[in-house]
Amino acid sequence: MTRILIVSGSPSSTSRSAGLSRVVGRTLVGRGFPVAYLDIRDLPADALVHADATHQAIRDSVDVLARAEGVVVTTPIYHASIAGILKAWFDLLPRTALAGKAVLPLGTGGSLAHALALDYALRPILQALGARHVVGAHLVTDAQLERTTGGPASPAQVRLHASATDRFSATLEAFLAALADHRVPAATPGPTQLRML
Repeated sequence: MTRILIVSGSPSSTSRSAGLSRVVGRTLVGRGFPVAYLDIRDLPADALVHADATHQAIRDSVDVLARAEGVVVTTPIYHASIAGILKAWFDLLPRTALAGKAVLPLGTGGSLAHALALDYALRPILQALGARHVVGAHLVTDAQLERTTGGPASPAQVRLHASATDRFSATLEAFLAALADHRVPAATPGPTQLRML
């Protein structure tokens, strides 16, 4: 079964973006996919700030990424760009870290005007890291994510508003189709038989 890694680029465990990563995870688990989480905020700040790719925690994160066949990246959009800690982690990855992988970029923001940031700030990074297939990016607005439990200081538990579910489901299906394309090997022709005339 295809292993999927969900990378949360939010610096806060209480953010809607962090909550969205769990929504995606629960949905994929419900579809039978093994899911692992990587919260960039849990990596050592020193290693990220000082670009220490040799730090054991960074090396462990690279290993977890290497074992995944599909990757979902969630990030809040700040000032028309992705979260800084997410970019810092990307900068520490090997140049082929996403080779052979299908990747789904997801973002959260105050309005759909932030959607372009996913295409011009996140997609080029994913492609530069060798992603086999970057699925169409999808932005979920703050209004489309409803907090279900907890308060401002609690880990975010959110659900998608009914108005956002159809488009979100279509995006997720495109990601799963990209994974399926990778899992099914191309037909290999058998040995050619020469006939003597």
